Amino acid sequence: MAEVDVAPTFGSELKDGFKPANAWVANGIAWLDDIQSFYRERSAIEKEYSTKLNALAKKYFEKKAKKSTSLSVGDTPTMTPGSLESASLTTWTTHLTTLESRAEEHDRYGNELVTKVADPLKVISGRFEELRKRHVEYAERLEKERESSYADLRKQKTKYDAACQEVESKRKKTESSFDKAKAQSSFQQQIHEMNNVKNTYLIAINVTNKQKEKYYHEYLPEVMDSLQDLSEFRTIKLNSLWTVAANLETNMLQQSLGQIQHLTQEITRNQPHLDSMMYIRHNMGAFQEPADKVFEPSPVWHDDESMAIDDPAKVYLRNVLNKSKSQLGELRREVDKKRREVEGMKRTKQNVRDGREQKDEVAVIAQLFMIQEDLHQADRKRLTAEVETSTITSVVGDVTLGARNHNFKSQTFKIPTNCDLCGERIWGLSAKGFDCRDCGYTCHSKCEMKVPAECPGELNKEERKKMKQERQEAANALLKPSSGPPDHVAELPALGRSETISSVNSGYAASAQRSMTSPSEETPPEIPSATRPTSIAPAASTTTVRKNRVVAPPPSAYISELPGSVPSSNGSSEKKGKMLYTFEAGADGELSVQEGRELVILEPDTGSGWIKVRAGYKEGLVPASYVEVLAAPPPSLAPQHTGQSARPPSTYSNSGSSIGGTIKKKGPAVAPRRGAKKLKYAEALYDYTAQSDAEHSMTEGERFVLIKEDPGDGWAEVEKGGVTKSVPASYIQAV
Repeated sequence: MAEVDVAPTFGSELKDGFKPANAWVANGIAWLDDIQSFYRERSAIEKEYSTKLNALAKKYFEKKAKKSTSLSVGDTPTMTPGSLESASLTTWTTHLTTLESRAEEHDRYGNELVTKVADPLKVISGRFEELRKRHVEYAERLEKERESSYADLRKQKTKYDAACQEVESKRKKTESSFDKAKAQSSFQQQIHEMNNVKNTYLIAINVTNKQKEKYYHEYLPEVMDSLQDLSEFRTIKLNSLWTVAANLETNMLQQSLGQIQHLTQEITRNQPHLDSMMYIRHNMGAFQEPADKVFEPSPVWHDDESMAIDDPAKVYLRNVLNKSKSQLGELRREVDKKRREVEGMKRTKQNVRDGREQKDEVAVIAQLFMIQEDLHQADRKRLTAEVETSTITSVVGDVTLGARNHNFKSQTFKIPTNCDLCGERIWGLSAKGFDCRDCGYTCHSKCEMKVPAECPGELNKEERKKMKQERQEAANALLKPSSGPPDHVAELPALGRSETISSVNSGYAASAQRSMTSPSEETPPEIPSATRPTSIAPAASTTTVRKNRVVAPPPSAYISELPGSVPSSNGSSEKKGKMLYTFEAGADGELSVQEGRELVILEPDTGSGWIKVRAGYKEGLVPASYVEVLAAPPPSLAPQHTGQSARPPSTYSNSGSSIGGTIKKKGPAVAPRRGAKKLKYAEALYDYTAQSDAEHSMTEGERFVLIKEDPGDGWAEVEKGGVTKSVPASYIQAV
C-alpha cells in the first residue's frame, strides 16, 4: 500500500459529512461489545475444556490405580512390586499429569481473557460512547449558531425592505402634499433612515457570511477531525487488547508445548524391554519340567511296556512304519521351506520397524504368525513321523524292506461291500474304506493298518475275481464260531428257557434278522446300456455259520428291499412275479430291478409291452417280457426266519466284477414306451474323485446317463445309481 505524506482527515475531505461520520463511529464503538462478548464466550469454552480435561485425567488415574499391579507384574507375581510401576505405566502417568497441567493452563487462560481483555473492552466502549455523544452535542450547537445568524440576516432584510417601502410612501406624499417643505423634510429623513437600515443589513450580511465561512472551514472540520481521532483511538485500544489476548494464548501454548516436550522425552525413555524385565524379575520362580509319560498297564489286563512283535503286530507296525517313512521326506522339506519363510518374514518385520520398508506392520505380524502356525503343524507331523520310525525300527528293524504294499485309495461304498480282512460289511451312513487300485483289495478304514503288505500287483478281471473269492473265504473262516469255548473261558451250562421274545411277532427281530441275512437289492448300474438291458447273474453266496448278534434294525428304505424277506401284502389276490433278466430304468416312471428279484404285479400288460410292478417300497414300469408270473404259494410255505443265516457275499468290486463269476444274459427286445424320452449317455475319460456331496466319483471307462451338458461353467450333470450329480465336463465324452 502506497504511503502518503499527510493522512487525509474528515474535516478537509468530507466537509458537511458529520452525521454519516458520526453514525460510522457509533457502529465501531458498538462493535466493541461484540468483541468483548466473543472473549467472554471463549473464556467459558476454555474453562469448560479445562474441566473436561481434569475429569478425563481423574477417570484414568482411577483406572490405572486398579490395574497397576496386574499391568506391571501380572495377576500372580511371585514377588509383590510394592509402589513400583512398570516403565509403560510411568510414562502413562506422565501423560495424565501433563493433561492435568494443560487443564490448569486452559483454566488460567480463560480467567485472564475475562480480566485482561473482555472487562477492559467493556470499559473503553462506554467511555468512547460518552465522547462520541459530546461531539454530537457540540456539532448540534454549532449548527444552531449558524441557523441563528441566518435568522438575524433575514430579519435585517425584512427591516430594509420596510424602510424602502416607507421612503417610497414619503416620496409620493411630497407630490400630493400642500405643505411641500414639510413633506420634503419628512422624505429626506426617511431616506436617511433607510440608508441606516441598509447599512445595518449590509453589515449583517458580512457577519453572516463570515460566520458561515468559519462554520464550514474551521468549526465543523475541527469537530469531524476530533470524531476521526476518537475512532482511531478506539482502534488503537482495540489493537492493544487484541495483542494482550494473543500474548495470553501464546503464553498458554508455550506452557503446553513445554509440557508436551517433556512428555515426548519421557516416551523416548520407555524402552520396550523394560516392562518385560520388570515382569520377569517379579515372576521368577523354580521351574520343574513335567516328567515323561510312561506306560501304565490296564487295571484289568496285566502287561509290561515291551512292544508286541508277533506276526499280526508286525503287520500293523510295518504299515505304520511304511506310512511314516513315506511322509518323512516330504515333511522335512516342508518344514525347511516353512522355516525359510518364517526367517524371511522376520527380516521384513524388522525392516518395517526400522522404516526401511513401507508396509502395515500389524499385517506383517499376522502373516508371520500364520506362517509360524503352519510351521508348527508341519514340524509336529515331522516329529511324529520321525519318532514313529525310530521307535519301530529300534524294536523290529526296518520291516518295510521287501514289502509289497497295496496301492490303497479312499472310497465311499454306496452299495454293500465286505471287508477282505475282517469279513464285516462296509456299508451305512459312513461307509468309508479303502480299495487297492491294483488288486481290488477292499477294507474298512479301521482295518487299513492291519492289512498284510502282500499285494500281488496289478491283476486282470479274472484274476481279481478269483483273488476276491479266496479273500472272502478266508475272511468268512474267521467269522465261524469255534466248536467249544476258548481255553481261558469256562463252559457255561446250557440255557433251559425258551425264547422270551417271539421272533415271528416282533418286527424288530425280523428287521434285525433281515439286516443280517440279506443285502440291499438297490444296486446302481456300473455301465448303463444304451440299447437294451443286460442281466447280471447273482453271485454264488458263501454259506457260513455265525453266532447270533443283536443288530439294530436298518432304515426302512433297506428293510423292504432285502431278498428273501416277505413283503407285506395287502391281500391274497396280489399277483407275484420274478425278474428273468436285469432291467435298467431308462426314463421317468421306469424301475430298475435285478435278475431273480421277486416283485408284486400291480397292473398287467395292456398291449404296450410294459407292466407296473412294486419291488420293495418302489413302484414303476418294467418290460412284460422280463417278468415271469408266479403262482401264489400256500400260506404254510412262507419262508421262516431263523436265528442263523448265511452271510451275503460282497457285491462290490473295483474291477466291476462280482464274486463267483458273472454270466451275462441278453433279455428280449423292449418295446419303446409311449412318451419315453430318448436318453443320452456319457463315458468317463479319466478317474475322478468327488470333492463334495454334489459330485459323482468315476473311473475311466465308466458310463452314465447324461442329464445336462456343460452350460458353460465346466460341469455336466449325469445320473448314476438313480442319483443325479455333477462331474467335470472335460472328464467325459458323449457316446
